[in-house]
Amino acid sequence: MFRNDLIFLWFGQILNPQIKIRFVCYTLFLIFVKFNLETSFNRGNVGKLEVIPLGGIGEFGMNCMAIRYADEMIVIDAGMGFPEETAYGVDVCVPDFDFLEEYREDLIALILTHGHEDHIGALPYILKKFNLPVYASRFTSGLADSKLSEHKMLDDTLIHRVEARQIVKIGSYFKVEFINASHSLIDCFSLAIETPVGTIIHTGDYKIDETPVIGKPYDIQTIREYGERGVLALFSDSTNSTVPGRTPSEQAVIPGFEEIFASAAGRVFVASFASSIHRLQIVLNVAEEFGRRVCILGRSMQKNIDLGDSLGLLDIPPNLLVGIGESKSFPDDEICYLVTGSQGEQRAALHQLSTQIYKGLEIKKGDTVVLSARIIPGNEKNISRLIGNLYKKGANIIEEKRRLIHVSGHASQEDIRIMTEACQPQFVVPIHGEYRMLFRHKEFVRNHLGYDDEHIILIENGDILELDENHAAVIGKHEIGRTFIGESGFEEIDREIVRERKKLGYEGVISLVVTINGETKQLEAEPSIVPHGVNGIDLDNGFVAAARQAVVNAFESAPKHEIADKAWFKEHLRVALKRFVQKETGTRPVIIPTVIEVN
Repeated sequence: MFRNDLIFLWFGQILNPQIKIRFVCYTLFLIFVKFNLETSFNRGNVGKLEVIPLGGIGEFGMNCMAIRYADEMIVIDAGMGFPEETAYGVDVCVPDFDFLEEYREDLIALILTHGHEDHIGALPYILKKFNLPVYASRFTSGLADSKLSEHKMLDDTLIHRVEARQIVKIGSYFKVEFINASHSLIDCFSLAIETPVGTIIHTGDYKIDETPVIGKPYDIQTIREYGERGVLALFSDSTNSTVPGRTPSEQAVIPGFEEIFASAAGRVFVASFASSIHRLQIVLNVAEEFGRRVCILGRSMQKNIDLGDSLGLLDIPPNLLVGIGESKSFPDDEICYLVTGSQGEQRAALHQLSTQIYKGLEIKKGDTVVLSARIIPGNEKNISRLIGNLYKKGANIIEEKRRLIHVSGHASQEDIRIMTEACQPQFVVPIHGEYRMLFRHKEFVRNHLGYDDEHIILIENGDILELDENHAAVIGKHEIGRTFIGESGFEEIDREIVRERKKLGYEGVISLVVTINGETKQLEAEPSIVPHGVNGIDLDNGFVAAARQAVVNAFESAPKHEIADKAWFKEHLRVALKRFVQKETGTRPVIIPTVIEVN
């Protein structure tokens, strides 16, 4: 249509010099209209940036956020969480990535801010559905390689290893700068993402640490430079928004460890997160200072130390590390064990040391056990049980309440102030943490940094946050669930299966077996009813006999032609027994009917 118009105008008007200028202007106008119409048809909602969190908002873990402009979408992080359903064969949960199916053609990249499990634990599960290129630091990509190898996906995944201050163009609309961030892990990033509507800063997990043990301080200067040029929105970590002051540097724990090593007469066991590379380096340094060799116990601890060493990020003194066999030959005051299990995990090394003999070792009187980690919400009972078992063994327990042996990796209120003032964003969007933390983040920014409520946006998982050059608002919501992963770490478990397991755990199960003649459709024997874990059932008070009669009555009321339909017949018997049990006991156990035909 436009081409024909242009040809007509050209041949019809080119001979008239007096209207050449008018013709050129009209031609340019048609080209402009054509371009904008095509763009609006092909790009969708041009001029608006959409941010959709899939997890990590109003909860711990499962950090994942999608950012979309026109027909391109990037995803930041793919984390896992620890659900309440662990008692029902569920190991972890991940965001329901099926939500992204409607954006399949738009997805162009996955960016990882750092290597903690709540940011990369779901990596295999999202890449199984969407084979995206991944951008990550050297250490994070090393952790990702290991995870993908376990799932036999490494050869099919493209991982771009990026460095701090590197700027990468992703797609047509996104330009990302990777900014060095301080955290309890190493090789972490905050992100500056330039888009057609403005720049957004995603802090990742961070704190403003001027003296990290490994690597450079937080690069607040680069954040200031973006702030001076103009930042549309700051998506900022809220995990410690309830904590006043500054978060201490990783170096702050060194005096506490030196005191412990100086006073310990026996063996020293240090339990820490295997990913806390700064902390591991401190323990290695202090152990060498006090003449102790170090033995690593726990697969994840050994894997991370090997990775940090191979990348030159850990500085391990020569001959400091010894194997478990050799460690037993050293006097008690010359050996230190770095172990997994700071959260009381049953499969971790420290738990096994506290309850039994682990590879020829066990905790004994005179040992000092240092729990150098915070308590993750939900693990309180496991840790309390662990400490009790260690005390029974005669160990001396040192935790963060007794000595400064742990510092957080997240920004406290004054860190949040430094970040926000450096960034100078139009809008502040609290992320990461429970809703109370997001709200306290909002309160702090409003009360101490002068932002009004319209420029502090609280979002939840599934919200569609729309931004342009001057506005930000939640315009809709997607229902985003979670996917349960079995204890094997590879199998997805359907939500209905978990619900059924919960019901079994709370209400019990009744097995019903009915035997009928295949030809006459008559009962061959009285129904067999066996309850398991059902409250209110007394096998000696005639309950089972009455339940059998209820099943017999249901059988006799069933039309003979319907009995031939096994599915219908089993459901008929199940419902009858269910109603009887509920009426008599007030419980709703799972009832499993079985129909056996004999000739």
